[in-house]
Amino acid sequence: MNPSTTALVNVHWQRDIVTREGAFGPFFADEVEGRDAVKHAAQALATAREQGALVVYARAAFRPGYPDLVQNCALYEQVAATQCLQEGSEGAEIIPELAPRTGEPVITHARISAFQGTELDLILRARGITHVLVTGVATNVTVEGTARDAVGLGYRTVLVADACAAADERAHDATLATFGLLGSTLNSTDLADAFTTEEIAE
Repeated sequence: MNPSTTALVNVHWQRDIVTREGAFGPFFADEVEGRDAVKHAAQALATAREQGALVVYARAAFRPGYPDLVQNCALYEQVAATQCLQEGSEGAEIIPELAPRTGEPVITHARISAFQGTELDLILRARGITHVLVTGVATNVTVEGTARDAVGLGYRTVLVADACAAADERAHDATLATFGLLGSTLNSTDLADAFTTEEIAE
């Protein structure tokens, strides 16, 4: 992979989603901590920055009162029930361990995929991006949804497996097993070599 045409998209590293105190902590915190997903995401982030790849963040957030929240599934019903991920709240913030730097785009979205209803595709195309790497939570929900949309839009797409987590190991592994038909997977420790060998997703 050429770093100049690669983007690392970091999905939902937010307090309400990945911390034990967050609204979705009961669902995801054990796996996030058990898999050291934050540490691996930080390693992927450091490598991407060092190599000069584009770093992008995708966060879920809703306006006060949730006028932009369509409760058509259990996930969004849970958002409404817990009153979480409101714009401007501490819970909607990205965790400090993976905080964006000045100039790194932060995309806010209200649906499953970070591409839907956002400028993410435009931002990537404006930079000449051809390859998309994805980290985040949950592997089988927004990570997979975003990755599948990236494939559909023509990007070569890679899941950074150890920098993702789901509610349980089976859900995480199921996504990784099926995604091989659409793109590739690697671990954060392999990312530096992937930028130089061009063996992944080429």
